[in-house]
Amino acid sequence: MKTVSGKQFAKLLERRGWVLVRVNGSHHIYAKPGEIARISLPVHGSTPLKLGLQHHMMKLAGIAEQDL
Repeated sequence: MKTVSGKQFAKLLERRGWVLVRVNGSHHIYAKPGEIARISLPVHGSTPLKLGLQHHMMKLAGIAEQDL
């Protein structure tokens, strides 16, 4: 699976209708109208997300591997 940085994943979330609710330190909290789940995304510059964390967030957001 291709790994992406927190910044790139944030742009992907925003294109899919997720809205930045707040920022707490380096964690950006995203929510989507009609969804119960919230996504806490660590944004540390261009550092890639760890694979397990990225996979979990993709599952929560409904993002397929081909969309990366």
